[in-house]
Amino acid sequence: MIPASLRALIDETDGQRECEWADRRVWLARESWGELVVCLQGAQVLHFLPAPETARNAPEATRTDLPAPAPAQAGTPEVMGEGEEALVPGGWLWVTPTPQALPGAIRGGIPLCWPWFADERGADESPDRSGPMHGPARLAQWRLDAVDEHEGGVELHLSPTERLHSQLVPRAVIQANARRLHVELITEHAGETPVKLSGALHSYLAVADSFACRAEGLAGARYLDKLAGFAEREQQGELAVRGGLDRIYHSNAEVVLDDGHRRLRVARQGSDSAVVWHPGETPPDDTPVMAARHFLCVESANTRLDPVWLVPGAQHLLGTTLSCEAGS
Repeated sequence: MIPASLRALIDETDGQRECEWADRRVWLARESWGELVVCLQGAQVLHFLPAPETARNAPEATRTDLPAPAPAQAGTPEVMGEGEEALVPGGWLWVTPTPQALPGAIRGGIPLCWPWFADERGADESPDRSGPMHGPARLAQWRLDAVDEHEGGVELHLSPTERLHSQLVPRAVIQANARRLHVELITEHAGETPVKLSGALHSYLAVADSFACRAEGLAGARYLDKLAGFAEREQQGELAVRGGLDRIYHSNAEVVLDDGHRRLRVARQGSDSAVVWHPGETPPDDTPVMAARHFLCVESANTRLDPVWLVPGAQHLLGTTLSCEAGS
């Protein structure tokens, strides 16, 4: 679910273009394989919607080249509050209708948390370790280095416009086609001493109702419960989301998010931490309460459970791949 103003920009797009949204530069694609929106602040994917299979398989003479917006699913009405913009259904990702003004980050889509996750500032080079929550990457400006056609879709390569760390150099690769969205955050060590880093692809997945979801694939996994002072526990059965939670699962298993209307698969690369988060009934200031009932974060991460020690000349790839089960 995304703000109506962003949906309007997508509907006005034929092919690929850059424009402004929420005072930020965004890159948009609306093509035969589907739709993709990437914000150049933070190299952040804001929206992904693959074209319906019926449209992809239609004869060339009758096929529309542009996918229509997905119809509203049962249980996913527009969200409207006093003084708030409407959220409209459609797409695999959620974006707040009330994004922060610059230099703040937009909540939603897939923010890049780098080179640390949350307040685990192992790679923070500030004198008093007072760097921003989740690191500087999501606040920084990134450049679009290349846009290539890829397997009936598109592949984007992005890098920061300014140096974000004295030794570590990040870049992002985004691949989208009619069947999946894949995001990579690649870190290269260009310095002289080992560095301990963490990070996350902080995916906000759109759901019909946050408190009626199941996250399958974590049964039996150990996890840290951040809402209970990082107490270590074991997941009994599949995870049913019924309220606020903030957990770091020690697992590299694929997770399937089932909201009763869609089963979204979340595969992860270079990650032994799966973060599952929702703020409950007290969301952050940039998120209206009713709008918050339509996302759940399932993140590919490196955390205190699996930090990465990167030595000079080495690289690390943190990735996430989203796909939808057939028939869902």
